[in-house]
Amino acid sequence: MSSRNSQQQDNRLVIGITGRIGAGKTSVGKYLESQHGFYYIRYSQVLSEWQTKDPESKVHLQSAGWEVMAGGMQQELNDRLIARIDSQQSCAVDGLRHPVDYDNLSRTFASSFYLLYVNSTLELRWQRLSGRYAKFERFRAADSHPVEQHIGSLRDKAFAVVNNEGSMEDLYAKVDAVLNRIKPGGGS
Repeated sequence: MSSRNSQQQDNRLVIGITGRIGAGKTSVGKYLESQHGFYYIRYSQVLSEWQTKDPESKVHLQSAGWEVMAGGMQQELNDRLIARIDSQQSCAVDGLRHPVDYDNLSRTFASSFYLLYVNSTLELRWQRLSGRYAKFERFRAADSHPVEQHIGSLRDKAFAVVNNEGSMEDLYAKVDAVLNRIKPGGGS
């Protein structure tokens, strides 16, 4: 029994997902959940439960995220998120925004951890989110909020950059290709 548990743990993947607002991080995470059986968790979900009174408001989440980041509480946010990851199941972690997020997941999950950077043009990201932000200026303000300032630095740490500029099927095929590079058979 203990060797089986050890084998399951060794086969588990923890995929961190980062990228700009509207790049497709959530689409990737939900795809990993629905098609590959990953447990899906978002930093914003943990942050919302811990710090905000209005979990549906992106503005409040960005403000709470900035308070955590600027207040030196990023480690605690990571501790709370990591505590929710099952040691036996592959996991997709959506919304890394800070090098501390990468460092904590990388240190905790070692060779089981891989970072994906989801990339998309400003124009496509705006098209995807124009229903959420009534005006382009509001989208740009959200995209340039201080809590978003470190995302670019995570690109260099990524195992793979997934360009999301086509159909959902194209995005999913790219994710499958990355999984096949990580583990033959797609990590299922």
